[in-house]
Amino acid sequence: MLYNLVDKMFIGRIPCVGKQALAGVGVTTPVILAISAFAALVSMGGAPKASIFMGKGNNEYAEKVMGSCTWLLIILSVVLTGIMLVFGKPILLLFGASSDTITYAVDYMNIYCLGTLFTQLTIGLNAFITAQGKTLISMCNVAVGAVTNIILDAVFINGIGMGVKGIALATVISQGVSACFVIRYLTTNKSKLHLHFRNICFDGQIIWSCILLGTSPALMQLTENMVAISFNTSLQKYGGDMAVASMSILNSVMQFVMLLLPGLVQGAQPLLSYNLGAKNISRVKKTFRLLLICCVSGSFLIWLICMTLPNTVASIFTSDAALITYTNKSMRVYLAMLFIYGIQVACQYSFVALDQAPKAIFLTIWRKIIILIPLIFILPHFVPNAVMGVYLAEPIADTIAVCTTAPMFYSYYRKLKC
Repeated sequence: MLYNLVDKMFIGRIPCVGKQALAGVGVTTPVILAISAFAALVSMGGAPKASIFMGKGNNEYAEKVMGSCTWLLIILSVVLTGIMLVFGKPILLLFGASSDTITYAVDYMNIYCLGTLFTQLTIGLNAFITAQGKTLISMCNVAVGAVTNIILDAVFINGIGMGVKGIALATVISQGVSACFVIRYLTTNKSKLHLHFRNICFDGQIIWSCILLGTSPALMQLTENMVAISFNTSLQKYGGDMAVASMSILNSVMQFVMLLLPGLVQGAQPLLSYNLGAKNISRVKKTFRLLLICCVSGSFLIWLICMTLPNTVASIFTSDAALITYTNKSMRVYLAMLFIYGIQVACQYSFVALDQAPKAIFLTIWRKIIILIPLIFILPHFVPNAVMGVYLAEPIADTIAVCTTAPMFYSYYRKLKC
């Protein structure tokens, strides 16, 4: 997500065609989220399982979990790359690309999808480093790729003038750098869990249990695809390319939120899962309370910045005055209830870390499929400004979801016994 966020900052400032290119690359967001979702399916399912077994003192089985997850990541990468190379253009048109933006979307995606294996291995396996408590190492693995991406973006755009293709190439190279750092660490003696070639194989029992636990975080990102498609197609209908470009900026803000909040949860996940396995419930509860405070504080801070400085936030991604003015109003509507979103993320992801897959899956389907997507298509018919009706769906869904999730988690929290 950070790569895509930085890419948009450079793309939106390409002379003459920045707005169209930004709208085009914005349409690729659902595909990028889908690739990340399949990585989350493995990492957020496998890493908590590995942590639980480490808490029980069974590191050998935890290594088997990591090996099976590696096998699954490789298979998923091959399948996803093939699908996008063959069906990329019609998929992007379905996701809301127009005749003016499809060229930029295809140029970006045809190169980006070649790095799917790197993305899958970085996201999927880095979680197993975090699961060992090696948070500084896992952070550096991602940071080295992110810094490389920023440097290469500047070189390929400002230095060589490769445009959207250069941005995509920079992302692929950077993801490859991160993947190398992750794999190298897991194959050295510094790692508590070692990635052995003999463990990289299909184990139905392990893979199924990891998929079940990882379904909720994967659905959270896959349903983000459905949400992004719904927003793009509805906004294209009522507001055209300007509304889609504005949505690309709003998606970028939400991507930053989804960097911060799930990042906090992934940092807490080893503590929650390990201590659950070790039956240290008091530490589980203490960890969750701290996590909740951090998530709410983070979402409130981002909300405050967006409500008070919307023009400044929009100008990070574009220099087009008309687009900045348009985004000013849409941002205040779309992100109106962001300040409570930290409650949703903390509770829902903690259900995953605590091996409560059914609850986490229900909450994902409830917010995105049952509430948000129908509202995107219903509200424009009842709100005088149809475009603002589309944006209004997000804060309404956030409010209903939090009012459901908070009581459900509190009920589970009270039943946890030492």
